[in-house]
Amino acid sequence: MTAQTRRWLVDADELARLLAGDDPPLVLDARWNLLGPDGREEFEAGHVPGSRWVDLEHELSGHDDRSRGGAGRHPLPTPEVFQAAMRRVGLDPGRAVVAVDGGALLPAARLWWLLRDAGHDRVQVLDGGFAAWRAAGQPVETGPSAAVAPGGFVAGPPRLPATDAAGVQQALAEGRPVVDVRAAARYRGDEEPVDPVGGHVPGAQNLPSALLFGQDGRLLPPAELARVLGDLGPEPVLYCGSGVTASQTVLALAEAGREDGVLYAGSWSDWVSDPGRPVQTGG
Repeated sequence: MTAQTRRWLVDADELARLLAGDDPPLVLDARWNLLGPDGREEFEAGHVPGSRWVDLEHELSGHDDRSRGGAGRHPLPTPEVFQAAMRRVGLDPGRAVVAVDGGALLPAARLWWLLRDAGHDRVQVLDGGFAAWRAAGQPVETGPSAAVAPGGFVAGPPRLPATDAAGVQQALAEGRPVVDVRAAARYRGDEEPVDPVGGHVPGAQNLPSALLFGQDGRLLPPAELARVLGDLGPEPVLYCGSGVTASQTVLALAEAGREDGVLYAGSWSDWVSDPGRPVQTGG
């Protein structure tokens, strides 16, 4: 793939054409609110026709001893949990998927990452999310998802780069980049609206995820993403508050032609769960 090729994103008009075709994708809506109720109510108020809602908190995250990436607020689900979720929404092996969220490409990118990690590469993300779908004048459906027969999706063994706190420490010791993609104020520790401790992993650099988007709220074109992300060294370890925004940055790297982004799924919420781990504030 070259940096000019759009592989992992689809726009609203193209999604509409795909849905009208002979092999329509399964649209999965992962809308979610960080500080509010889950996204089910928003989904039922309006969504892409035929789409099905998935729950980031309970289906795209895992909270047991086998979760990858450490603890934290949104560690990765086990393959069994994720497989059950994808079967619930009727996904079969080989079927195309388009992941949708409200527009920021956060939970949709987490779903994209999980599907690829499980061996299901036929997945794209709706650029601009449901907001872009509405802005394009496309039809909207309301109400809950229709009942569907369980799918036959099988989650393969994990295959995408992911790490935990020990892996972050090893990367720093080896001189590999560790990148905090939260806003600069949270990175510096000036404010921390979610986690109990502010600051960042000592030695981590800051690349706020907002830099990956244009004024229209959509991900930058591949060549511009390559420019913004160009200073990152090989195999960058990416973290945020709880691993969701970091998935978005892995998606941006992939759109720029790089498949070497390493997800620290536990992220800052996992790092500060151990008071013995160092914390740095300031720039």
